[in-house]
Amino acid sequence: MLVANVEITSTTVQRGDIIQLGGRACRVSDLFQLPHGAKQLVLDSGELLTIHTRTRLIAVRPLRRR
Repeated sequence: MLVANVEITSTTVQRGDIIQLGGRACRVSDLFQLPHGAKQLVLDSGELLTIHTRTRLIAVRPLRRR
C-alpha cells in the first residue's frame, strides 16, 4: 500500500487518515462537522479528537490507486 505524509486541518481531514497521538497510530474512522469550522474525529480506538480551524497535524494518508 502506498502512503503519503500530509498536513491536515479541519477542512482537509479524511476518513482513513492515520494520526500519531501519544506514540500510537490512530486511524480516523468517522468525523463530524462542528460550529465555526471545527471537526470532531472519531478514532478507531473509540476516542474523540476535536480539531479547530487553526489546528495543523501531520497524518499518513493511504493513496488510492487509479
